[in-house]
Amino acid sequence: MPYSTRAGVKTYYEVAGEGYSLVFMHANPFDRRMFLYQVAHFSTYFKVINIDLRGYGYSDKPAAPITMTDLCEDVVAVCRQEGVDEAIFAGVSVGGVMGLHLGLDHPEIFKALILVDCSSMPGDRYQTRIDGYMKQGVAEFHIQHLTDLVSKDFPQTKLGKYLLGMHTEMDARLSAPAIAEIFHALQNRDLTARLAELKMPVLIMNGEFDNSLKRSKEMSTRIAGAEHRVISGAGHACCLEDPVTFDEIVMHFLEKNRFIRRSGNY
Repeated sequence: MPYSTRAGVKTYYEVAGEGYSLVFMHANPFDRRMFLYQVAHFSTYFKVINIDLRGYGYSDKPAAPITMTDLCEDVVAVCRQEGVDEAIFAGVSVGGVMGLHLGLDHPEIFKALILVDCSSMPGDRYQTRIDGYMKQGVAEFHIQHLTDLVSKDFPQTKLGKYLLGMHTEMDARLSAPAIAEIFHALQNRDLTARLAELKMPVLIMNGEFDNSLKRSKEMSTRIAGAEHRVISGAGHACCLEDPVTFDEIVMHFLEKNRFIRRSGNY
């Protein structure tokens, strides 16, 4: 079980495949298993590094105040430990916000960004999430939060029940204060003024019912050459809800920018 340690905090990650590196970072309130379909698919083309954000999965769950920079430097530490000089970064929600930071602050490493269901400015739901975890507790609020982030029909399907339930299996190991600090970090940022600095290929994606769709679309107009795609019928967890469409959009983006061909790596 590989861990990277930075500033006393252990970050868990898994590696699959070989070649050019593709780094995944999941959304609140999922863990690395949010990308279970994508790891299976893209590890046939890349060295996939799938990370548990601090506060989730097997990573440490510190309750001390943090910044987005702290979260991003955890990712950089993983990359350094794995000897990664260049990589593609793909993140959902807080993971997408981290992708923005990493692209702006570490363009020498991150050569393409896949930003899903996120925006450059804070949303309006963070305090509600903080209150839910702190007042109702993880056991009650986590499944409610997960359900809120997908299309209304998905939790009623057998697959939806399984995938959302899978992400509650570690509830006893989660910490409401640690999760709250991630939301505090998200509140205290706005990267809109820096978006024009991004020079690498950028793909921005949203589920049709994602609450950040309008802000994501606006963000895409401020990044030179950025693509914006919408997955019909999906919510905030579009990579889980419709992995076939999600992966096809990502494949097209990576092929177009010569990071991949169907028969293998360039």
